[in-house]
Order: sequence, then C-alpha cells, then structure tokens
Amino acid sequence: MDVLSSLMDGFATALTPMNLLYAMIGVLLGTAVGVLPGLGPAMTVALLLPVTYALEPTSAFIMFAGIYYGGMYGGSTTSILLNTPGESSSVVTAIEGNKMAKAGRAAQALATAAIGSFVAGTIGTALLAVFAPIVVKFAVSLGAPSYFAIMVLALLAVTAVLGSSRLRGFASLALGLAIGLVGIDSVTGQRRLTFGQPLLADGLDIVVVAVAIFAVGEALWVAAHLRRSPLHIIPVGRPWMGKKDWARSWKPWLRGTAFGFPFGALPAGGAEIPTFLSYVTEKRLSKHPEEFGKGAIEGVAGPEAANNAAAAGTLTPMLALGLPTNATAAVMLAAFTTYGIQPGPQLFASQGPLVWALIASLFIGNLLLLLINLPLAPLWAKLLQLPRPYLYAGILFFATLGAYSVNLQAFDLVILLVLGALGFMMRRFGLPVLPLILGVILGPRIEGQLRKTLQLSAGDPAGLFSEPIAIVVYIIVAIVLVWPFAYKLIRPKRLATAQTAPGPAAQPESGAATRPENTEIPQKQENP
Repeated sequence: MDVLSSLMDGFATALTPMNLLYAMIGVLLGTAVGVLPGLGPAMTVALLLPVTYALEPTSAFIMFAGIYYGGMYGGSTTSILLNTPGESSSVVTAIEGNKMAKAGRAAQALATAAIGSFVAGTIGTALLAVFAPIVVKFAVSLGAPSYFAIMVLALLAVTAVLGSSRLRGFASLALGLAIGLVGIDSVTGQRRLTFGQPLLADGLDIVVVAVAIFAVGEALWVAAHLRRSPLHIIPVGRPWMGKKDWARSWKPWLRGTAFGFPFGALPAGGAEIPTFLSYVTEKRLSKHPEEFGKGAIEGVAGPEAANNAAAAGTLTPMLALGLPTNATAAVMLAAFTTYGIQPGPQLFASQGPLVWALIASLFIGNLLLLLINLPLAPLWAKLLQLPRPYLYAGILFFATLGAYSVNLQAFDLVILLVLGALGFMMRRFGLPVLPLILGVILGPRIEGQLRKTLQLSAGDPAGLFSEPIAIVVYIIVAIVLVWPFAYKLIRPKRLATAQTAPGPAAQPESGAATRPENTEIPQKQENP
C-alpha cells in the first residue's frame, strides 16, 4: 500500500502540464536520435544535460526518462528498416527484423516492436516499483564467479546456434574478442593491440564497431551487387498486425520481459545479454524454426521486449545502489550528482517525491511511445521504397556522422572504414556478424570478472565454482557443448531402429527422420 500511495503521488506530479510537455519532448528526441545510426540515448542525455540546469530536478529527470525509453525504441527502427542498429542492444533485432522488412513485412515488424516495447516497459516499470528491494538484494548476493559463468553461457549459446557452421560462428566470436582486447590493460596498464597508435589506447567504441559492421558492411555488400540484381521497390505490406502475428508475438513479449528485467537489474547486466538469450530461446521454442534467419516475427518480439524490460531493470541498481550498468544510467547518475542528489539506499527516503515522479513518468513515456510510433509504423516502413543507391548513400552519411559524433575524432572514421570492410568480407564468406558484436561487448567484461574471481581465490581455478549459481550455469554450458555430439551418436541408432521396425508404422518414422536432412541442404547453400 505504501508503494501504491507513493506511485499515485508520483503520477500527480508527472501529469502536470509542464512535466507532460517535458515527457513528450524527451520521447520525441529519444526516438529521433535512436533512429539515427550510431547516436543513442546516452549521448542525447549528455548533450542536453547543460540545457536542463535551469529546470527543476523533477522536470529534468522526467525528460531524461523519455529520452532513455525513446532511444531504446528508436534503435529498433533502423535495425528493422536498414539493418543498422542505433544501440548495441538493438543488434539482435536486426537479424529477423530486416529480413521481415525485405519480405514486405516492415510495418508488422515495427508494430510488434512498438507493442512489445510498451508491454515489456510497462511490466518492467511495475516490477521496478514493487520488487526493486528484492531484485537489488539478489543482485548484490551474486559474486564475480556467477557473473563470469553467465557471460560465458551467453557467448556459447549465441555462437552455437548462428551461422552455417559452428566453426564459422566461433571464428566470428574470436574476431570480436580480439577487437575487445584493444586498449590498455586495466591491471598492468600496458597497451594491447594498439600498434603504436595512441588513439587506440582507450579501445574501440562499441557504437563505432556496430555501425561499421552492420551499416557500412551492408552498404558495401549491396553496392557490390547493385548491377547483378534489378532495382525494385520493396512492398510495405499491411500497416497493422494480423491475428496470426498477435498469436505468435504475445508469448515472446512475456518471455522477453522475464529475461530483460532481471539482467538489467544486475550490476554487471545490461540489455545485450537478455536480447541474445531471448533470441536463442525463441528459436528453440518456435513452431516455425525454419523461418528464423528468413524473417521470424518471434525473433523481433522477444528481443525487443527484453531490451525495454532491461531498460527498466537498469534503473533499479542505479537508483537503489548508485551503480549504473550502462552508459545512459552513468550519465543520469552524473546528472543526479550535478543536482546535489546522491543515489543509493537512502534515495527513496530523502528524495521520495522525485524518485516516484520519475518512475511514474516511465509509465507515461511508454504510453506516449506507443501512441506516437504505432501510427507512424507505415510511414517508417516507406523508407524502404527509396531507391537503393539513395538509401544506402544516406546510411553511409548518417553512419559516418554517428561514428564521428561519438568522440569527435577523424580517426574514428578510419576505424569505421576498416571495420566496414571487415563486415563486407564476413558477408562474403558467410561468417555471422552477431558473435563478433557479442565478443566486443562482453569480452572486456568477461576478462574483468575472470580476473576478479582469480584474485579472490589467489589464482586457484576452483574459485570459478565457488558459488551455487555458477555451478548451475556451468552445467548448462556443458549441456550446450556436449548435446550436439551426443545427438549425433544417438541419431544413427534411432534411424537404424526406425528402418528395421516391422509394419507400416516404420514408414512415417523414417520419413520424419529423413526430413531434416533434406531441409539442411538449401540452408547451407544459401548462407555462404
């Protein structure tokens, strides 16, 4: 009852005309900036921070919350329409969303992203208000061994299911881990893979890497094939989701929410891991697994829900512990400090009206996002009707602008072109790009957690198994690694049993057993 009463007071503050105006401005700015490749909510909040000095803290943070949620949604728009993630957490959406767009279902992909964002954001914000103390207590109880095990599971789970072969998946992952090593060793202070270039000492920004691999690589790949394939306009399709789309999307929305919020609340979490795990889960549970890689709506609904639920979960450790888990939360933490407010265990007691107004504004921002972006889904989808030379010229322009805006250094443009050429070559030889991005994002985090674990155990590898959750996760990792080999040993025995079984019952069993072999051949020819 105390939570409900405080939340109602927060709504009373957030629903004032001026605060509603700031929420609307934040949502529009966040969506607009999220649509631009390479520009995200963190940069927008940072740029607007000096502008808000004249505002009272409540109004400023209500606008920041709108920018945060709007940026998370806007990143999905370019992922779907242009195969160009605006944020690293939108990388997974590009896999199926862009395939849906090319198949003439761009509006449906945008609609399921918008509705999934609303459902997951609303549920996540409610969980933030009600269960924040429980989630924070659980997050604090996890140590470095558990974080390390969870990240290893995320790496293996995604790499093992993508691409035409596991070898290509792990080759892409190795490239990503190598890129993630560029910079200064956090322990010894020595430079790694900088090749004598001082500007590489801070490492490669994930936004530059993602934009290069996806946007520039895609643009070069399309340019190389413009003369080989006729120029045609992609149909937009119906502007709303049909009954079948709703039936296939509502379960992924809920499962994505269940993945996103807990991971977002973890101090070492974020939105990247749950979006990857949501995609893998939907591929395993789908009744239409053959559509994955060709435009499965579940592959858009689940990761987008996980992305926005994680956005709500991210605010839990930031508000309750003063611990930001991503760049936007870090900028918001700096904004709190600028106003003389210290997030932490005493924040709800000392700044209760501000915190509950902020949480209430998240509900309002979610509703505004749905009302604004759902009717605009057909309008966004019409971007695909632009001629491809103009479309990809625009992609290169905004990709270059976004990469340069990250650090305002011309050197980033060189990195953009080099990694863009790498993205082109990966498409040429059939290497999946997602494990590379995952390796860049999680590589430094995994290294930090591994070193922390070994330091706590004085270098003893047994320290990796010192927590129950870590042991459970390693068992799952072992199953992921061993199951394909075990299945290859079991499958011939099943085939032999089916072929030697007497009677007409053997025929359907044999047909069912041989059907997967027939469907694998065109997939292997298509991927390279």
